Amino acid sequence: MNLKMIGGAIAGFAVLAVGAFVLWFFVLREDGPEAVSTDSALESLDKATATAAAGTTPASGATTAPTAGGPTTSTGINGTWNVDTSVETFVGYRVKEELAGIGGTEAVGRTAKVTGTVTIAGNKATAGTITADMTALKSQESLRDGQLRNQGIEYSKFPTSEFKLTGAVDVPATVESGTTAKVTLKGDLTLHGVTKSVEVPAEVTLKNGTLVVVGQITLQFADYAINKPNSPKVVGMEDKGVMELQLFLKKS
Repeated sequence: MNLKMIGGAIAGFAVLAVGAFVLWFFVLREDGPEAVSTDSALESLDKATATAAAGTTPASGATTAPTAGGPTTSTGINGTWNVDTSVETFVGYRVKEELAGIGGTEAVGRTAKVTGTVTIAGNKATAGTITADMTALKSQESLRDGQLRNQGIEYSKFPTSEFKLTGAVDVPATVESGTTAKVTLKGDLTLHGVTKSVEVPAEVTLKNGTLVVVGQITLQFADYAINKPNSPKVVGMEDKGVMELQLFLKKS
């Protein structure tokens, strides 16, 4: 092979490399949201409150606006709390993938259609059920969302998932003053038609009359009879994923 041919081959590889990068950057790059945290949840609450104070509808597509205003006089954390979807309440997943010719990425999907109630008495969460509409899951890739209809979580067969508390959870009184408390949510998680006992590490905060709960737990697909979806684009996927939740609750 002469120098001219070698130069041409190198140039060809360079073009392919640039093309692959452009494809990744503009088409396949996974610009998913960051993992849940109390800080990001409180930022969402502040934005929703400011938007409501301005008398406009939140950009997130919220159905109703939260009560605006500054700090309110706390009436305590004991009582019945209902999921508030006027802020960015969601349940979702994070799964690491390997894309053909691109490399590792992280798929992030979330559903904002969440309902539920939590009862707190004597500074303990004594009962609670949270239900998520899996048919409303949205990720960075619409093709992925469509595949999950009949693959993976198969939301056409199992349209909802549910978490139900099975043990009382201590909620420190300091939460009333705005302190964030670490708790463990013990309950039954029903996903893909399978129910398993789980313990979800979470954080609880009370701000302006809104109870904020964020948490995440790693789940093994096999435990819930979930088969990894097949796609020409996805050449590999971990056997596990992270379930995350961000809940905003208002006292009824």
